[in-house]
Amino acid sequence: MELYYVICITDRKKAGDVVKICSDLELPLVLTNLGKGTATSEHLSLYNLEEAEKAIVSTVCDSDAMRQMMRQAKRRMFIDIPGNGIIMAIPMKSVGGGKTLAYLTHGKMPTGGTPNMQFENELIIVILNEGYSDAVMEAARSAGARGGTVLHAKGTMKNQTEKFFGVSLAEEKDMIYIVASAEKKTAIMSAISKSAGTDTKCGAFCFSLPISEVAGIRRFDEE
Repeated sequence: MELYYVICITDRKKAGDVVKICSDLELPLVLTNLGKGTATSEHLSLYNLEEAEKAIVSTVCDSDAMRQMMRQAKRRMFIDIPGNGIIMAIPMKSVGGGKTLAYLTHGKMPTGGTPNMQFENELIIVILNEGYSDAVMEAARSAGARGGTVLHAKGTMKNQTEKFFGVSLAEEKDMIYIVASAEKKTAIMSAISKSAGTDTKCGAFCFSLPISEVAGIRRFDEE
């Protein structure tokens, strides 16, 4: 059975629309986080957009529900039109036990199948010290990144005064989600590591996850 971790990033005022789609599909697990965009004032002006606080709505579903979510997001939220957000599906390799699988799939029996392994886009996740998102995004944009979404997080190290390779680990963290084409992913991650990496005040490190399906990046494709 194919399972996907689906993430939708949109304006906070539209978060209810995403949750409604999940509810209509009877998805059992829906999480909502708050974030903010990283678009520069020049970028916002170029596309006649206004800066807005973001909501990140995530869920787990099988391939059929994932494709229905994609269709509904396009049909009801016009997610594929610039300024309305982005929705992506990340393939999951495994879940923690049969009861978890039954909960996430309403008791459906596994039928086999594997996720699409041809990844044209990837989700870059950057973890950094709080307050340095602008520096990280400046580095990412220099390598071709179009934008990102910032979430606030908190470290759980027992002793936050310890150092990792000589760098103090701050307790308060930011996370940045950047969707990039697979061909640009390496350059973006290298630029972040070089200009804002663990040996700088930003303390940033990053990794990427494959995206099987995505909607909302048509503007980037056209560029």
